[in-house]
Amino acid sequence: MEYESPSYRPGNMWCGIVSAQALWNRGGPKGRPMPQTALHNTVAAPAEADLRMRLGKRSIVLVGMMGAGKSSVGRRLASRLGLPFTDADSEIEAAAGMSIPDIFVIRGEAEFRSGEARVIARLLDGGPQVLATGGGAFMNPGTRAAIRDKGISVWLKADFDVLMRRIKRRSDRPMLKTADPAETLRQLIATRHPIYAEADFTVESREVPHGTVVDEIIGALRKILSPAGQTPSASTTLERGS
Repeated sequence: MEYESPSYRPGNMWCGIVSAQALWNRGGPKGRPMPQTALHNTVAAPAEADLRMRLGKRSIVLVGMMGAGKSSVGRRLASRLGLPFTDADSEIEAAAGMSIPDIFVIRGEAEFRSGEARVIARLLDGGPQVLATGGGAFMNPGTRAAIRDKGISVWLKADFDVLMRRIKRRSDRPMLKTADPAETLRQLIATRHPIYAEADFTVESREVPHGTVVDEIIGALRKILSPAGQTPSASTTLERGS
């Protein structure tokens, strides 16, 4: 099976027909340029530019439940810091040549999770960036280790009511296509929250302007990347969670 990814259209930095299966098996093309939609960032203010310098080649990786606002907050955070924004789910769809709901139906969750891990591993080699991950990505121990090695993880934590209100607006959540989506969400929260708590720090995602959440993330990043609390390498142990 072959497909032409939207990112391969003429005029982009690379183009052509690729094998979807081969691309999926290796987590997408290495050396792929950042999606053009991610490159409209404003120039970072001096304080944010200093933060970006301290970040080095590490990615800021947003983790958390579906509906926590990882993509919406991530785009704004990237713009504030003058960094590219990457949505892991979009990259997974490009690598697989199909939508995530279709991957679940055609290939199953196990193969989706395997491909998700490969794609995120590739993306982490492309920092610095703001990287939004899918709700189940951080559950993979190998992915958590890769994020710890090459990034700083931020758990966007939202309570059940906030998540339920947000996810009702969309019908493309494969994990919630069950007889009782609310109960499924409760079970996912119970299973995933203890693992999300391993993130480097936590910011509450609630019904406030996205800019407020971005300010809180930047404030936390300043603390852990300050000369006193800087995390220059994976060998430095951070206080994880909130």
